[in-house]
Amino acid sequence: MTDTHLKALAASMPFAKTIGLELVQADREAVIGRVTVGEAHCTAGGIAHGGFLMTLADCVGAIGAFLSLPPESKMTTTTESKTNLIAPAPVGSVLTATAAPVSVGRRLQVWQTRIETEAGKLVALTTQSQMNL
Repeated sequence: MTDTHLKALAASMPFAKTIGLELVQADREAVIGRVTVGEAHCTAGGIAHGGFLMTLADCVGAIGAFLSLPPESKMTTTTESKTNLIAPAPVGSVLTATAAPVSVGRRLQVWQTRIETEAGKLVALTTQSQMNL
């Protein structure tokens, strides 16, 4: 996918723009996004808020599910999401979120997203279910 296509895909999800999501790769095999933790994304102490990390994971997982829809489906929606918050990400950190399919079925998809720092340290791990609509 070209940079123009990746930007258009991210722009199609307004909340992704709100968190500053930049897509690096997007296809049926994986979706990779990058964000810089800003002050508005933090909780006390200048650490990335769990809701921000969950939003990031949901965005990249949902894009992967959308790209993997069966022909008879038009959209997808998150039906369940579970996030383990593992390590802090201070303001200014550049995070990479990598979503990969666990299972892609006719009615339901499961995606797992790893959020890591530039040094490769795991910050959060999310598993989400997406219903094909």
